[in-house]
Amino acid sequence: MEVVPQELIESRIIIIRGKKVMLDKDLAALYGVETFNLNKAVKRNIDRFPEDFMFQLSNEEFKNLIFHFGISSWGGTRKLPYAFTENGVAMLSSVLNSKRAVTVNIQIMRTFTKIREMLSTHKDLTRRLDELEKKYDAQFKVVFDAIKQMMIPPDTKKKKIGFRREHED
Repeated sequence: MEVVPQELIESRIIIIRGKKVMLDKDLAALYGVETFNLNKAVKRNIDRFPEDFMFQLSNEEFKNLIFHFGISSWGGTRKLPYAFTENGVAMLSSVLNSKRAVTVNIQIMRTFTKIREMLSTHKDLTRRLDELEKKYDAQFKVVFDAIKQMMIPPDTKKKKIGFRREHED
């Protein structure tokens, strides 16, 4: 039973401090609870959430998020958000006891696993390609260059909205 589409979960996983995390407001929305209530449940069980499971964003990290994602999605946030690592999300299942929370938690854990497997496969593919390139260097240089080019993620920069003058790009 899929309560939340996997793509939605994937889109809510971001990287902060070099870790894949989900923010408290996104988790609360997925679980169908208020952010305040999610954080209250966590604080009642704070000993289950060490720094490598959950951390509060700094002012600078929060400003960067607002800049990156846009201010409108942050509404009336007065407190700095909390970020939950994969282990922190797993621990949430012991704090939130609703049936929906358990189901969504399982989906989130599967998504983290899928992402980890994809990254592992990508690294393995890159390593194997490097080995093949060393073995067949000059013969297939064009092929290897083309494959490497396809492995580079697409540029997702957004174009500016509005009118442009002739001399602007």
